[in-house]
Amino acid sequence: MAISAKPYLREISIAGDAEIDFDSYPFNIPAVRDMGVIEPHADVTFFVGENGAGKSTMLEAIAVALGLPSEGGSRHVHRAQQDVSSLQNCLKLVKSFRKPAWSYFLRAESLFNVFSYLDDLPPGGGPSKHIRSHGEAFMDVMLEFSAGGLYLLDEPEAALSPNRQLAALSAIDQLVKQDCQFIIATHSPILLSYPNARILQFDGSGITEVAFEDTEHFAVTRDFLNHYPQRLKQLLADD
Repeated sequence: MAISAKPYLREISIAGDAEIDFDSYPFNIPAVRDMGVIEPHADVTFFVGENGAGKSTMLEAIAVALGLPSEGGSRHVHRAQQDVSSLQNCLKLVKSFRKPAWSYFLRAESLFNVFSYLDDLPPGGGPSKHIRSHGEAFMDVMLEFSAGGLYLLDEPEAALSPNRQLAALSAIDQLVKQDCQFIIATHSPILLSYPNARILQFDGSGITEVAFEDTEHFAVTRDFLNHYPQRLKQLLADD
C-alpha cells in the first residue's frame, strides 16, 4: 500500500531557539504568542477570526517561510518582497518526505500587482489577466492549479461573488481529489462549509479548532438571513 505524501505541510510552530520579543508585533497578537503547534489537515485547513486576529499574518509568514513571494504567486514570481513581519524567521515547519509538485500563495489584495508583473514578462504567457474582472482573473488562477500542489489562499472571497465562491469550493474539492493541500484564511461561511476541513480559530485565547456551525461566521450569517428585517431595524434605528 502506497504511503501518502499528504499533508505536505504537517506541523507549524515557533522554533525553540527563536529569539522573540513578545511585546513587539506580531508576537504581541495573542493567537501568535500562544499558537502552540498547528497541524494542518491533509486536505483543507481554514484560518478564521476577527480582523487583526493574526490569521493573514500567520498565512503570509508560512508562505514566505516556504519560499513563496509575500505579494503572492509561485516561487517563479521574482518581485521585491513587500514589508513582512519577522514571524517567518521564527517558524519551524515540519514537511512531508515528498515535496509538493507546485506551491502557490494567492492573496486577493495584491493580485493586481502579481498580474502586472506577469504581463511584463516576455510574450508567450497568454492574454493579460487584467482584461478580466478581478473575480474572473482570480478564478482563472485557481483553475490553473496543478495536481499534487500546496496552495495558500488569503481571503479569496474578497475577489469572488457568492456564485464564484461556490465555484471555488468545487474547484478546491477537485484539486483535493488530485492530492492537493490547502490552507485558507477566510471570512466566508460558504468556503468554511467544505466537508471535514480543519477550522482553526484565531482569538485572544490562542488558536483552537472549531466546528463549522460553531464559527461566528456561520452563526451571524444564519441569524441575519433568518431575521434580517429585525436585524436591520436594530442596526439602523435612530438614537
